[in-house]
Amino acid sequence: MEYQYDEAVAILRRTPATLAALLRGLPDAWTRSTEGQDTWSAYDIVGHLLHGEEANWIARARNILDHGETRPFDSFDRTAMFEKYQDASLDQLLTAFAQARTNNLAALDELHITPEQLTLKGTHPALGTVTLSQLLATWVVHDLNHIGQIVEVMSRQYADAVGPWRQNLAILTRPILTE
Repeated sequence: MEYQYDEAVAILRRTPATLAALLRGLPDAWTRSTEGQDTWSAYDIVGHLLHGEEANWIARARNILDHGETRPFDSFDRTAMFEKYQDASLDQLLTAFAQARTNNLAALDELHITPEQLTLKGTHPALGTVTLSQLLATWVVHDLNHIGQIVEVMSRQYADAVGPWRQNLAILTRPILTE
């Protein structure tokens, strides 16, 4: 499937409410638990998503529109949330993420991106040449990937509690996502 603006925005618009419905009001045992070293909790993932809203998607789209391949994207610190939001509650992160996403979708709309502009190219510091369409499609899949990651880390809290049903629950037996 090729990138479709309206469909992409429909998914991006739903992510904050999806996360709020899934996480708001849960005890820390559910939202702060990880699967060990180098894995993220639901709390960490929400912080990562918020940092992405503040420093990644729209900045990179504007970079492609304004500079094309002549100016590489700024590097993105995927783990900045560990320091940046260390004193924030999950509710604060969810609220800030929802507001940042609303702002970014308004900014995206104001760019008035044409089908021709979707083919414009930029330079990712690690991946090389990418198109605006690829960047915007990645924004959507990035959300879905992290929603799945949250569901996985939460599911694993009951990995032992499910007893013999564990063998029938692929979410408990497949490899853990770390990004």
